[in-house]
Amino acid sequence: MIKFKFTIENIEKYQTGTLSENVLKIETPKSIDEMMKKAFPIALILCATLFISMPIKILLSRAVIVSPVFVLVGFLIGFALLIVHEWLHAVVYPKKAVVTIGRLKGKIQFVALASYPIKRSRFILMSLLPFALGIIPFIVFLIGPAESTALNGVMFGMACMGMVSPYPDVYNVMTVLKKTEKNDEIMFYKDDLYRVFKI
Repeated sequence: MIKFKFTIENIEKYQTGTLSENVLKIETPKSIDEMMKKAFPIALILCATLFISMPIKILLSRAVIVSPVFVLVGFLIGFALLIVHEWLHAVVYPKKAVVTIGRLKGKIQFVALASYPIKRSRFILMSLLPFALGIIPFIVFLIGPAESTALNGVMFGMACMGMVSPYPDVYNVMTVLKKTEKNDEIMFYKDDLYRVFKI
């Protein structure tokens, strides 16, 4: 079940599911800010990918391919889609799981909060599904006609927002792949990440 809350003050309040005996805490950064810092190189790689694609397309097209104003428009559309980003996280959870979507108090950051064990493969899907909001516009940008400067600008702006904003989710996936087994389930509990293993 997905719930929407305009402002979320305390993450821990929404991530207090039931921990079974067969769980192990996954070592992760102690705070969201620390995690964002550790995950920042992922954001740099994604940004580099985007910005390398621009001169390549210009060289291949031998033309101006984007309108800067429309890049900003695309970026703003991508920002507006951050709530859809969180909804894409939420829809992967089973219907009986409670997922709360909202904006963190005092920040421009939206979150989808749940404390429910899901299979590792499903956790990876849940974490990476919002990339669709960046990858689809990026593909349209790459294959779109060079003369469509407005379309190219909007798609590039949306791709920037949609591909870079999930970088903390990529960090979580990398952590889970390194520190869990294929048959484990993964769940958030308060500010932490746990693996639920088979006995």
